[in-house]
Amino acid sequence: MGILDRFRRPSAQLSPAPPQEPPLTHFIDAWRRILVGDKRSWVVFRHGTCVVLTSPADDLRAQAIDLMREWGPVYAGSPAGDFTVLTLRHDSGRAIVSHHADIFTYVSPEEIPVDDRTEVVVGLFGRNKRDQDAAELVVIHIEDKRGAA
Repeated sequence: MGILDRFRRPSAQLSPAPPQEPPLTHFIDAWRRILVGDKRSWVVFRHGTCVVLTSPADDLRAQAIDLMREWGPVYAGSPAGDFTVLTLRHDSGRAIVSHHADIFTYVSPEEIPVDDRTEVVVGLFGRNKRDQDAAELVVIHIEDKRGAA
């Protein structure tokens, strides 16, 4: 037995590395891939929730925050707790659709362990991220397409 062996845990007790939280730019890049060609403005929040603004107001940030404040919180057992998981064509992540037609949350594959990537787990995880975004209301990006031709 080597000198360090008494400090080492047996390999069977080693836990797998926890899922990693992607950098904030990851969410912005993901929504750019997903919404490519879309002429609507959109706003991304810290945990990956995107609000697509179908009728943009003068202040996109304030408009998105107002929508998240009203439609983002999760209330289990109500439509605010419902979700749909979308598999994306050109992206390995998933989009979680909320009870509001213009609020979506991106779940990156890196955020959930491979063995737990069932539709229910991914959906609940995304729903929780939306709830966090609704509570914190931290905007990380605004994609203003009002002047786009």
